[in-house]
Amino acid sequence: MTVDTHHHLWDLDVRDQPWMTGSEMDPLRCDFRPADLQAAMRGTSVDATVLVQTVADPDETPEMLVLAETVDRVAAVVGWVDLTAKDARERIGRLQTHPSGGWLRGIRHQVEDEPDPDWLIRPDVLAGLGAVEDSGLLYELLVRPHQLPAAIKVAGQFPQMTFVLDHCAKPDVAAGELEPWASRIRALAAHPNVVCKLSGLVTQDDWAAQPDPSRLRAYAEVVLEAFGPSRIMFGSDWPVCLLAASYTEVLGVAKDLTAGLSDAERVAVFDTTAREIYNL
Repeated sequence: MTVDTHHHLWDLDVRDQPWMTGSEMDPLRCDFRPADLQAAMRGTSVDATVLVQTVADPDETPEMLVLAETVDRVAAVVGWVDLTAKDARERIGRLQTHPSGGWLRGIRHQVEDEPDPDWLIRPDVLAGLGAVEDSGLLYELLVRPHQLPAAIKVAGQFPQMTFVLDHCAKPDVAAGELEPWASRIRALAAHPNVVCKLSGLVTQDDWAAQPDPSRLRAYAEVVLEAFGPSRIMFGSDWPVCLLAASYTEVLGVAKDLTAGLSDAERVAVFDTTAREIYNL
């Protein structure tokens, strides 16, 4: 069985997705609803998924909690809270006491869009992260390579909180750049409270090319060596992955990139680590 630790759903009639800028995003400018997710997963081994926020909108997370309550295979939610708000603790509490709040497992913010590379270690953000830690939720790191130094610092400041690195911190696969990304990944992985999603790599490659594990292998090897299979989890990043590959292609690429692992290690990457981290 397989857990997909990263996918999204949206309805553009309900809410705009302002991160979709430029004509290259046109394939995503339509609704992606639960039925579309079920169709994408049909024929795969995926039996549980984690639904992840897409916008900094306080109304989105309660909607996702309701979806988790009603949609087959959606087993957990990673939502959004304004960490800089003075009442961040109360906002998290309201989500956890929502009628469907039991599905909430973590909080995320699009740090990748913040112009300040040290956004994560601003005093107001650190106060918000303290509220996340006290709530028992995990925090997902959506950062780019130049923001990894701040992620490394914040992981050290909250050693009791689980951090999940999304999309391997988005290395520039298309340009073939490994450094300084690789060194920073190793430094982040030195913190035992950080795990990493094997996700998002296909969309860091050339979208016009066919998905090719050989172009991604060097990046996957860095992550696998740094974190070890027991701290890595598969994620599709559907439907964003459709810019470069289908759901089944992404799953196939991930299996190819982990083909050198033992059976037990692959079970960890595709199943058991996610079930433990997200308490599925």
